[in-house]
Amino acid sequence: MREIHGSLGGEGLRACLVAARFNETISGQLVAGATRALRQHGVADGDLELIWVPGAFEIPVAAAERLHLGGVDCLIALGAVIRGETPHFEYVASAAASGIAELGMRHRVATGFGVLTVDTVDQAMARAGGKLGNKGWEAAVAALELASVLRQLRPEP
Repeated sequence: MREIHGSLGGEGLRACLVAARFNETISGQLVAGATRALRQHGVADGDLELIWVPGAFEIPVAAAERLHLGGVDCLIALGAVIRGETPHFEYVASAAASGIAELGMRHRVATGFGVLTVDTVDQAMARAGGKLGNKGWEAAVAALELASVLRQLRPEP
């Protein structure tokens, strides 16, 4: 039986981060974690790109345009959607998650989803470099591993 396992080697991979400015204190920590992860696993500075958008709702639109242009091996979405008193939270979180998932499938590119969907700022801070780690780091590592799996699945040119 053939088994395929992804690796975390990022040498030669081109990575794009798309981050939401809304809740920028949290997003900035997620970006820092994702960037550290990518660099630590071999992605060169020249192969890293960061696109800032207004909020999590806008992430899929900018990501779609970037993927349409090509030249990206993995895309990592980063931001924080914090529940408020209205149903707005559900719409924004759902649009961001489904948009990124759909783009990954349509473009057949590795994606990492580091958009926090939490009830409080404290929960977001705990996941953006606090006691629960950095979900930006985790999203970047997941994208690297998936990129490795996709490379192995594709026939040699």
